Amino acid sequence: MSLINRQLRLKTRPEGLVQREDFDLQQHAVPELKDGEILVRVLYLSMDPTNRVWMSDIPQYMPPVAIGEVMRALGLGRVIASKSPHYAEGDLVQGLLGWQDYAVIDDRRRKDYVKLPAHPSVPLPTLLGGCGFSGITAYYGLTEIAPVQVGETLVVSAAAGSVGSIAGQIGKLRGARVVGIAGGPDKCRYLVDELGFDAAVDYKAENWKQALAEATPDGVHVNFENVGGQVMRAVLSRMVNGGRVALCGLIANYTSGARPSDDYSIIIVKRLTVRGFLAFDYPDTPKAVQELVGWVMSGRIKAEETIEHGLENAPVVLNQLFEGNNRGKLLLRVADDV
Repeated sequence: MSLINRQLRLKTRPEGLVQREDFDLQQHAVPELKDGEILVRVLYLSMDPTNRVWMSDIPQYMPPVAIGEVMRALGLGRVIASKSPHYAEGDLVQGLLGWQDYAVIDDRRRKDYVKLPAHPSVPLPTLLGGCGFSGITAYYGLTEIAPVQVGETLVVSAAAGSVGSIAGQIGKLRGARVVGIAGGPDKCRYLVDELGFDAAVDYKAENWKQALAEATPDGVHVNFENVGGQVMRAVLSRMVNGGRVALCGLIANYTSGARPSDDYSIIIVKRLTVRGFLAFDYPDTPKAVQELVGWVMSGRIKAEETIEHGLENAPVVLNQLFEGNNRGKLLLRVADDV
């Protein structure tokens, strides 16, 4: 009996938040494997702001997902059949598996996937979060892009999210004073009480800009920016001369249709260094992953996940990122591991 693969294919380009109606849920028989191919059962999908960017027909670092294509997404799966000498049944694979139950991968695309230990030392969800691309992004953002030093002040926006929560904790490990910006008192308490941030600013509060000023009395040396918009402008206004910005994301603009402010005068006035970057820029990920795994296993970094269920729910689950409903890494469990 052949396996049936459910796939979410892009039907229309969303405006604002993603709707179920923007996708077709199709079912197809899994094809017979050819020589050099493997069949991967998708276990978890990473829900990332970049998923929303890929749905839009705008210039970006990868081609936008075409109408009719399976939605692109980073995922983690287990090999259930192999005709490749490079993979065996039971191997774990991480890469762009897409919004589907099964992915067929051939050896010509092997460089786009990472084979992981069959029985890793951390839980599978953590391999997509704190010890995956979220952690890697935070790691290189604060070690290569805008290295933060002992005694400096680091501000992290979207600090309760997958990247921001790890970035703030890495900042603490490097001896910085860390201030997180998040939405709501519960998230702010989480940053300080559970993750060890020195202060947290609730951007939903009426006096949040004053709170930011009070939390950064010596100014801001490094800004790990995930949000953009008015949050970014407020942080830039607090930066010291010669401050550094690791520009990781602009999530405030991904669903609003608004364009970022083009007033760059503050960058000139304060002689700021602003560098945009992607985790894909750093192929030497084993070094980062090894250190991240060590920090997580020793308890020096806490990696939290919000896990939702059901492939068919992917469009709605993704919106949690833009509504601020998740804490830590947002994941979609597609199937139980076997």
